[in-house]
Amino acid sequence: MGRPIPGDNAAPPCDRDAFDELSAAGRDDGARRVDTAGGETAAAAPLRPSPSSCNRTAFRVIVDVGHTVDRHGVLSARGTTEYRFNLRLANRIEQMLVDAGFGKTVELITAAPPPRGLFERAARANDVRADLFLSIHHDGVPDAFVEKWEYDGSEHSFSDRFKGHSIFISYDNGNPTGSLRFGRLLGNQLKARGLQYTPHYAEKFMGNRQRKLVDAEAGVYRYDQLIVLRSTRMPAVLLEAGSIVNRDEELLLESPERQAAIAAAVTDAVEAFCVARAPRKPARAARRPGV
Repeated sequence: MGRPIPGDNAAPPCDRDAFDELSAAGRDDGARRVDTAGGETAAAAPLRPSPSSCNRTAFRVIVDVGHTVDRHGVLSARGTTEYRFNLRLANRIEQMLVDAGFGKTVELITAAPPPRGLFERAARANDVRADLFLSIHHDGVPDAFVEKWEYDGSEHSFSDRFKGHSIFISYDNGNPTGSLRFGRLLGNQLKARGLQYTPHYAEKFMGNRQRKLVDAEAGVYRYDQLIVLRSTRMPAVLLEAGSIVNRDEELLLESPERQAAIAAAVTDAVEAFCVARAPRKPARAARRPGV
């Protein structure tokens, strides 16, 4: 993910009381946890919500492919563009969502350069009144942590210092409470599949790229300046799926198995989020005897 691009705030400020209320309430993460013999808590197989409790055919998800062909983001440790990683994973997520019944899922690709292209993405999501916005990215590192190595006869940049995914939300989003709720669902679904987030964004050595960790269990960070998050009216989350400058993690992120695991986590999180938004059926009034 690149550095933040300044832009006017297009979304209303968040209701801090709503955030406090959500944080104080229990976390509905859509995944089960079981106690181990040592007293620790381990993630069990995620629970899939009942299909009948979510109107999947009407629920619209925007899967935003981060960056463009020309503005491709970071280069991986072996020279593949971030955009190619983003596109492959977004394709997998879109297909799995459609297969799960979310037929209105839209994969969003733009060619315009930033910042105009970023505002265009948010505007298109707002225009179609999407229910959820998910931007797909893969991570790099600050220049201070970059090293050089030779691969396939060429010199490339890498850093094996960090690995793992991260999830970002903006408190300036049009629905920050919903963004945090989905971010938690997604983070815990990834965790249930054995995928760990990277904690390094919360460290002081990150300098101006340091972010506040708002949920230490799910790996959700606050990043208000991201245009695609702050300018969208619906709940919006940006997923850094992992570090492609880490040589080992790059290979994992290229594998169909890892892509399928991430796509499944997204799908289960979307289902759980959709269920939570579904209107509750009113309870039937008790019939009086003889009526």
